Amino acid sequence: MLDLDALSEAVEAYAKVVRVVIADHKGSTPRGTGTAMLVFEEGTSGTIGGGNLEYLATGRAREMLSRGVKRSLHRQALGPSLKQCCGGAVTLVSEIFTPQALAALRQELGNAGSWARPVEPEAGPLPKALQNAMARAQDKNEPIRTRLTGGWLMEPVAASRQPVFIYGAGHVGRALAEVLAPLGQLAVTLVDARQERFEDVPVEIAQCHTSKSAEVMAAAGPGAIHIIMTPEHDFDLELCHQLLKQEFALGGLIGSATKWARFRSRLAALGHSESDISRISCPIGDPALGKHPQAIAIGVAAALLTGRMAV
Repeated sequence: MLDLDALSEAVEAYAKVVRVVIADHKGSTPRGTGTAMLVFEEGTSGTIGGGNLEYLATGRAREMLSRGVKRSLHRQALGPSLKQCCGGAVTLVSEIFTPQALAALRQELGNAGSWARPVEPEAGPLPKALQNAMARAQDKNEPIRTRLTGGWLMEPVAASRQPVFIYGAGHVGRALAEVLAPLGQLAVTLVDARQERFEDVPVEIAQCHTSKSAEVMAAAGPGAIHIIMTPEHDFDLELCHQLLKQEFALGGLIGSATKWARFRSRLAALGHSESDISRISCPIGDPALGKHPQAIAIGVAAALLTGRMAV
């Protein structure tokens, strides 16, 4: 699936990026058709399965960057030549994106839910099978799947990612951002006044260095998720108060049951109803996993993905 948001972030950060997608697979492979990764001079984002397959794909992508090759197609058996015993085979399509190329793609796609283009030199006109699939998607709302047919590659275009704002870039905030950002369906922003907390933040995570977190929250749309975990309880309360004055998708607060009981009382005194206050989940995470930052992050991520946070 083409994730335009992730691609745009990488192009903005690195100017020239190669997107490598599994256009087709046969037999046993680490990842399936439609899986993609991004390669840039300084690193990578995402994975097509790891091991020698990914190592070689990354090397070829960096060679494309140095030579300026716009697109390549490579078929690879996952056997002894790669020292991988999966036994299957993949077809990889690698394409370079610059700001200009990305702008052209956005103009080409418009609001379309799929992207089809020729990826082999011998490709003729758009195959009838892909035309029919696109028509069914439009007329009958049938899902588009990644398909390599007649030298053409068609992929679904991901919907815009749901925004997630994490207030507090401490150990737990950083851990949560780094767990959520690679998932693809979420656009994660870390909000904190401490500039030093943003050192080495992965490119997938947006940074918001400000002391006016409440203003950031107020400007977020009604579909946003807000996770509050600043180092100051009074500031946490201020943000909870702001959150309950606006529309939001999900809200979470880090803290103990005792902290939440006190917050509920104080929020009620500020004029919020019991039902509104209950829209904020606290404590967040899974106590059974422990209090290590990564353990808390895993628990919060699991609650978000399984719908166990309050709505």
